[in-house]
Amino acid sequence: MLHSARSTLRRLATEARGAEIAEAAAVLPLMFMMLLGIFWFGQAFSIYGAITRAAQDGARAGAAPYCATCSSPNTAATNAVNAVNADLLVSKLDPTRIPTLSSTPAFNACSGAPTSCATVSGSNVCVQGPVLLTDTTSPGATPVCGVSVTFQYPFQFWLPFTSLNKQRILLTASAQVRTEAQ
Repeated sequence: MLHSARSTLRRLATEARGAEIAEAAAVLPLMFMMLLGIFWFGQAFSIYGAITRAAQDGARAGAAPYCATCSSPNTAATNAVNAVNADLLVSKLDPTRIPTLSSTPAFNACSGAPTSCATVSGSNVCVQGPVLLTDTTSPGATPVCGVSVTFQYPFQFWLPFTSLNKQRILLTASAQVRTEAQ
């Protein structure tokens, strides 16, 4: 009896049939977390691309403060906010979720004084113009006047068992466009 119990224990100790299951039980949760992380960072990157595009379109619309189809002339801020809202809606993002900016971008006006955000009722998109834009890529370039559009959009991660779980971050979008002569 003792001999058979000893041989059974020796046989169980040398068997490797359950090793694959134990390895899979250790690796699959980690791989699942990595896939979830890739998905949520991809979502954040997609939203960042959409809001950046919206800011660029808003700055372009604000650089030409007129509306050919409107009965009354629009301001640069109205045109910019309308373009941002339209782009966000096309991207299936809610423009009403845009929070108030925590800090206003620092630009000098073309006249030299600092500019503040011009906002449209019901929107937290910051439109500044005319602001002094400088080209940092070419030294000695003459500064030009333009329009700046800045806003933030909230994003919330869902990665259980991590410090990012239900963490809310604000993605910032900013764009500047020089004003075109009409």
